[in-house]
Amino acid sequence: MKRLAVILTMLLASALFIGSGCSKDEVPAPAAAGGSVASDYGTTTQRPADAYRAPDFSIPSPDGSTVKLSDYTGKVVILDFWATWCPPCKAEIPFFIELYNEHKNDGLVLLGAALDEESKVSGFIRDFKVNYPTGIADQKLAMQYGGIRGIPTTFVIDREGYVVRQYVGFRPKQVFEQDFLALK
Repeated sequence: MKRLAVILTMLLASALFIGSGCSKDEVPAPAAAGGSVASDYGTTTQRPADAYRAPDFSIPSPDGSTVKLSDYTGKVVILDFWATWCPPCKAEIPFFIELYNEHKNDGLVLLGAALDEESKVSGFIRDFKVNYPTGIADQKLAMQYGGIRGIPTTFVIDREGYVVRQYVGFRPKQVFEQDFLALK
């Protein structure tokens, strides 16, 4: 029942964001950040003043393993909250697969946090040939990251574990590649 409530909430939020054309600057940052996540981090080597420590998590993966953020300390992490029913999410996943293939040996990690039922995620991962760790997120994890208000919502986490970027809505591969290269 709780998962259904989360899914319905995410569907409504996603529809509102798609319909309103909301940019990331219009989305409140998590309370822990004290403001919006810096938008110019890709042009500097200093961490933005409003960066904040990424909450650690451990979520189950459809393959029976566990996806845990702290397992990737020292790497640049792109954490993507998504769902199988979300068209913009589906459009981004091939870009994430390509990006991961191109940069996984350079210190890039992609983590998927699916806001969906495990049975749907398992088939989706297989059908879309998702090659990066993906787990089943819950409302608690969404709240730890500021309350996901629309999907996809993607966080860029630097090597020291700080969230330095947050995107709500579809972004092309080049956006994430530029962020990774700036943090590499």
